[in-house]
Amino acid sequence: MNDVRALVFDIFGTVVDWRSSVIAEGERLNAEKGLAVDWGAFADQWRGTYAPSMARVRDGELPWTNLDALHRMALDDLLPAFGVTGLSEAEIDHLNRVWHRLKPWPDSVAGLTRLKTRFTIGTLSNGNVALLTNMAKAAGLPWDVILSAELVRAYKPDAACYRSAADFLGLEIDQVMLVAGHKSDLWAAQKVGLRTGFVSRPLEFGPTYAANAAGGPAFDYEATDFLDLASQLGA
Repeated sequence: MNDVRALVFDIFGTVVDWRSSVIAEGERLNAEKGLAVDWGAFADQWRGTYAPSMARVRDGELPWTNLDALHRMALDDLLPAFGVTGLSEAEIDHLNRVWHRLKPWPDSVAGLTRLKTRFTIGTLSNGNVALLTNMAKAAGLPWDVILSAELVRAYKPDAACYRSAADFLGLEIDQVMLVAGHKSDLWAAQKVGLRTGFVSRPLEFGPTYAANAAGGPAFDYEATDFLDLASQLGA
């Protein structure tokens, strides 16, 4: 790892707890509006549209469309499906931007702060720049740089997105390590030449979901959280 200069991070599920954050905002909406929505199911279905909606962009069915707009397209379908009516445009927009306000995992800020003492740290996310910037401000995430699929108009796992991290930072591809809680993301990064660090996030999809069990190529590092990763990397 002596040659690695930068760590770039997947965000949703790796750095922030999207599911609990969406549920908490939805339950507040239940209380304010007298709704009885199962926000766990709502969050899971909303997140379930993530990969298919980006595939529509990659396949050319949609022109370039950022993640805020893709989330809104899905939300417009989900609200009536869950019986949610009577929200104003401002209220729907605010709900759509819950993704800008996701809460970090308990170790995220402290772990990132330690890692920042040794490496340049930044995002490498399918989230758009505004979303990632607002999230960082709200959650206190200490990024040095925000890199996004939006900057190259290529959603992960497109190789162009992974290569862009080294290009934007002026580094060789193997001087950058992707840190993620999703093995498929890391395997795609490996094919491009990035170093890889897997951080387990077993609660991402709730307490009963067995995530990341599939086998495959090994990673350069595997850690239980960001504090463990920082210790392994000497930060």
